[in-house]
Amino acid sequence: MKVAVLALDGVFGSGLSAILDVLHTANALRDELPQPPPEWRLRTVGFRRRITTGVGHVVVTEPARSALDADLLVVPAAAERRPDALLAYVSGDTTRPARRLLTEAAAAGMPIASACTGTFLLAESGVLDGRRATTSWWLSPVFRARYPAVDLDETAMVTFSGGITTAGAAFSHLDLALAVVRASSPALAELVSRYLVVDDRPSQAAYAIPAALARNDPTVSAFERWAREHLHEPLVVPDAARALGISERTLQRALSRTLGTTPVRFVQDLRIEQAGHLLRTTDLPLPVIARRVGYENASTLRLLLRTRAGTTATGLRGRG
Repeated sequence: MKVAVLALDGVFGSGLSAILDVLHTANALRDELPQPPPEWRLRTVGFRRRITTGVGHVVVTEPARSALDADLLVVPAAAERRPDALLAYVSGDTTRPARRLLTEAAAAGMPIASACTGTFLLAESGVLDGRRATTSWWLSPVFRARYPAVDLDETAMVTFSGGITTAGAAFSHLDLALAVVRASSPALAELVSRYLVVDDRPSQAAYAIPAALARNDPTVSAFERWAREHLHEPLVVPDAARALGISERTLQRALSRTLGTTPVRFVQDLRIEQAGHLLRTTDLPLPVIARRVGYENASTLRLLLRTRAGTTATGLRGRG
């Protein structure tokens, strides 16, 4: 398989390296399988002969147009974490050639993959419209507001939709590259992950910080403060809205618009976050922790930890 990795000035260096290192490792380990998949023929392409990563390293590239002959186009993230600057970057003159290339590649039916802030460039190009995608969990409110035509799932680590693969926050470039390998050979992907000591991480939910997401909207931020003060009590959404001086519908709309969630699910996230903190930092029994975060039964908390955070109480104790 011919893989073109698009490197632009300011690229996130670790993301670029992770993709190349995982696929080179897969090539090196192919012969350990009785019937190996075809090798990945990699080339790094760009719009300048030499590009500079976000930390100043120089990378030599091949012409970007040669990517159109590849079987897969991979777009690593930009090393930009500020939402306003990121939006200016993906919509500006600097990235116009890259947006044209992505549009042309998608129109030709070429599979495309990206991670973290790179998914903003895909969305700005229009190639994610009508498709399911993920991005850095903490940028999800900004992404959702700018690209309403994209079906965003910021809890997912990797998504596949209409030939386009997207992955979550910065170091999910590893997950993205392993997904590329897994598409050809699950056995080889497992082998690569063992050699590189990369754990399976199906969800970003365990890493998300609700407070960081809530800051994007005053109503959501106020609801978060109220919910934390009443975390040990049963949630009554009308009471919460009344305490904030707004209607229940206004509260629901604010959470849906900003975070793509409901008041109940957001409070569940807060409870999971606090329960995880208590499990890692105290010896309190699980039933006591469950009551402190608003659940009468520890079994309810166990279920939420497993289904929403992809972890267990025992696993969180071990991390502590």
